[in-house]
Amino acid sequence: MLRPLSETLAAWSPQEGGSPDPLLLVAAAWPEVVGADVARHSQPTQISGNDLIVATRSSAWSEQLSFLSERILASLRERFGLQELQRLRFRVGRIARSAPTRRPSRSESPRRKTAAVKRDPAASAEDAVERFRAAVARSQRAKLAAGWKQCNRCTSFIPSDRATCTACANAAAQERERLVARLLFEVPWLGFAGISALVEGLQRDEYEAIRARLLAAWWETLLRARRAGRVSRDRRERLVASSFVIVKSGLDPERIAPATMRSVLGDDIFDLLYDRE
Repeated sequence: MLRPLSETLAAWSPQEGGSPDPLLLVAAAWPEVVGADVARHSQPTQISGNDLIVATRSSAWSEQLSFLSERILASLRERFGLQELQRLRFRVGRIARSAPTRRPSRSESPRRKTAAVKRDPAASAEDAVERFRAAVARSQRAKLAAGWKQCNRCTSFIPSDRATCTACANAAAQERERLVARLLFEVPWLGFAGISALVEGLQRDEYEAIRARLLAAWWETLLRARRAGRVSRDRRERLVASSFVIVKSGLDPERIAPATMRSVLGDDIFDLLYDRE
């Protein structure tokens, strides 16, 4: 059961020279890692062995976050050195405003013991927060002294040989993929040369991977229409088919005749789309 924030912070006393509780670090950085909107619907609640337990408002949010698991874990490892985190597990439940407490499991590997320096408990929640901020500041100073720098996008600390952190690099890749997918649908004849001129940083292998995923998604749309024996009211399948044939064949639109469409789509899909009015 989660405890109130004031109770948790009042009971927490960081050790001089030690590291802050990893779950508190994860919880504090959660909005930066997953984004403010997703953070409103999810909350890290426990570290159990090699798993980070995340509470979500619904199974839909759990499913959405599951697709981002590797990116989230990579960001947490990079930010805090939590190499032991190997998996995210999601549980639908109440999203509390309070900070979570850490509950180690029996299977969790023992951590290296460090010499503890006794320190008086925090006098108040404000005192505990100030101690936490001081611990974070010490960590940041240590990284700067080791030659780390701040991410160009989110200002988190990263090794000096990188321009952005893993989370921001993944976000930029997602933005590029959405833009490339839209251009392939709306102006499919541009090809790699035309699209790479419009999308900064797009590489050939990245373009080909997006193209392959998009062709597979379009083909599945056309197969669904064939299985149903009908097209949607707005006849969107015709637009999909046109882009599919251009991207698949690599031909200019003016060179694509009905025979080309039939050859690429097959008789069943071509007849469904163009011979039935």
